[in-house]
Amino acid sequence: MKGFQTINPSTSFPLSTYAFLNGEEIGESLQHSEEVYKSWRTREMDFKCDLLEKLAKLLTEQEETLAIEMTLEMGKPIKESRSELRKCAWLCRYYAQEGPRFLRPQRVGADLLFSTIRYDPIGAVLGIMPWNFPYWQVFRAAIPAIFAGNCFILKHAINVMGCAESIEELFLEAGFPDHLFMNLAIRHEDIGKLISTPHIAGVALTGSLKAGSIVAKLAGENIKPCVLELGGSDAFIVLEDCDIDGAVKAGVFSRMLNNGQSCIAAKRFLVQSSIYDSFLQKIVSEVSKIRVGDPLSETTQMGPMARSDLRDTLNTQVCRSVDEGATLEYVHPYDGQEGFFYPPRVMSNVTSAQPVFVEETFGPALAISRIDDLSEAIRLSNQSSFGLGATIWTDSHIDEATLASLDVGTIAINGFVKSDPRLPFGGTKQSGYGRELSQSGIRAFVNEKVISRFI
Repeated sequence: MKGFQTINPSTSFPLSTYAFLNGEEIGESLQHSEEVYKSWRTREMDFKCDLLEKLAKLLTEQEETLAIEMTLEMGKPIKESRSELRKCAWLCRYYAQEGPRFLRPQRVGADLLFSTIRYDPIGAVLGIMPWNFPYWQVFRAAIPAIFAGNCFILKHAINVMGCAESIEELFLEAGFPDHLFMNLAIRHEDIGKLISTPHIAGVALTGSLKAGSIVAKLAGENIKPCVLELGGSDAFIVLEDCDIDGAVKAGVFSRMLNNGQSCIAAKRFLVQSSIYDSFLQKIVSEVSKIRVGDPLSETTQMGPMARSDLRDTLNTQVCRSVDEGATLEYVHPYDGQEGFFYPPRVMSNVTSAQPVFVEETFGPALAISRIDDLSEAIRLSNQSSFGLGATIWTDSHIDEATLASLDVGTIAINGFVKSDPRLPFGGTKQSGYGRELSQSGIRAFVNEKVISRFI
């Protein structure tokens, strides 16, 4: 395959055609990256901060054009595309403000020893990024890495290549040096070659468990740091003393955001028996209000899934679970005949052995299970091989020891799990390792260098 097409998931019609880079072109790109790194690593903090501010400004000024392209390529509602771009601008401004503090050398003095801890860049970071948040996933990996003094080489999902090219153009327009941020249209089989080359110093991947396993092995074999943000099957725990209406609205929003295609979406609703029936009724009512249709329409709340194979996989998981005893309580009546639409649905009587509980579901299928108490909810939450996030809705105080027993990277109480530039983001178990964002993200790809002076 010498080239590929992007497809509009709302219509299933082609958008644009692109060519893969050949080996010589990839090699030249890596050489350019290595050259620009030599000068970029020593650039002043103030200069980098100014560039981030310019990048944020461009994201704001070009928001509508970029949002339309994003919606056309992966199908998210236009309002969500705009929100994603605004979040990226926030990220740029956050690191422009806090980045210098995170990288400031630390002074340590003890006895006859005086030491400095420096945070020096390591080289070019390869970012292997997914399609579901085509801007946010890239920016949250690239911005801290670049600010720390590294280069960033993007291998984006091929179904959002238009977004990938636009991101590269934004960096250039903001004034970042040529080849500092590069988008490379490469095949999957070229990834291993890139990781093994001395030009690549580290790898950041957001993607599937399978992809993470392969990349982690390659990075390990080549002794290179790696940050993995993989799948999630987040529990959304609802206890009897909570604000049920608030929990319903937050739960539906979390599950259905981005057409249900989010690693940190609420995927396993664990609801206390005493309020189970009431909660289920309210959930069905809330889901029935979702406006499904053309994602470019201002009134649309849910568009198509990004690809037909993703839709078919989710439908298989739902059908298998029903065959094994789950109840399909509600299916949205949207009957659009074009594109990769999968109208939202609600499932009840879901057990811990059914596919929609055991496997990660990546789409608008909301699964509800019955629990007796918080202890059972935590046990069922931890039963998952994933450990990205969890939500608890309750008006009661939960002690730190109990919260610590949840094997996840983020816990949201009376809200829902989301990423925030100010907070470390990542998971445990098969949800990956390492952290993005905040101070953790900017130090993910640095050499923590100690310089000691003996008195």
